[in-house]
Amino acid sequence: MNKTEMYILSGFLGSGKTTLLKELLAHEKEAGRKVAVLMNEFGSISIDSNEIDEDVPLKELLGGCVCCTIQDKLEAQLQTLLIEESPDVIYLETTGAAHPVETIDTILSPLFAHRLQLKGIITVVDGLQWLQRKELSPVIQQLLLEQVRHANLLIINKQNKLTEEQKARIAMEIQGINPFAFALLTDYSKVPYSKIQNMQFHFHEDIQQTTIKSMQLTSYVYRFKKPILFDKFDAFLRLLPETIYRIKGYVQFSNSAYPDLFQYSYGTPIFMKEEMKMPLNMVFIGENIDWREIQKQLELL
Repeated sequence: MNKTEMYILSGFLGSGKTTLLKELLAHEKEAGRKVAVLMNEFGSISIDSNEIDEDVPLKELLGGCVCCTIQDKLEAQLQTLLIEESPDVIYLETTGAAHPVETIDTILSPLFAHRLQLKGIITVVDGLQWLQRKELSPVIQQLLLEQVRHANLLIINKQNKLTEEQKARIAMEIQGINPFAFALLTDYSKVPYSKIQNMQFHFHEDIQQTTIKSMQLTSYVYRFKKPILFDKFDAFLRLLPETIYRIKGYVQFSNSAYPDLFQYSYGTPIFMKEEMKMPLNMVFIGENIDWREIQKQLELL
């Protein structure tokens, strides 16, 4: 089965994400690919969904942010798109307040992570807003930095409002934060389609792994072949590197008839009993991790 490509469109409010999405959809239509869109907005009414052509499958996620309050809705809508539409590519336009790591965590559900190929995060930066970011609250300033730091492709938008000196300053600052991502100065989020197509992640043998080159943030899906001992799994968790930020999935212990839903966030594990058989997939998200070594440890459990 061919995997569905998935792109995350990130960036603060008003930076130009919807304009970028329209550009990308036009390119995808020319390429003859089947595309679907997930659009997340804080409010209970969609502002930008009328910008999308009616022939493009669209799921709206309203009333919260996919990286925190409406994670379950995103999982459900994404699974529906995969089952009903089987698209070649899905674009997720996040809210301006979405944190990239949290968004990836929500997308990679253990139920269907094996059907997605996460291609990367495209972050749109409003040039003037970047220069004036010190006027924003410390929380928003940090969010802007995180959106830049985790990007795979950076778009410095609205360059027509900038002087040559300002362009050089923004480019230097942004590349200093994220020297690995390709950065483009644009107007109206006009990006060469080839730059999107060339966003490539690395795959290692039979390990299902994706690498976001900007910070070596990676995701890895492991499938347990049998029930395991709780004590061994607990010992495995205690030795994990601090840069494994998220784990979620299903694990079955030797003394249980059904698996547990397991979640792990920045060192804190949570187990929840299930009352039915579930696929024993587990999704890991971390930074600068040798997944081959993690796989060896898992296979010893």
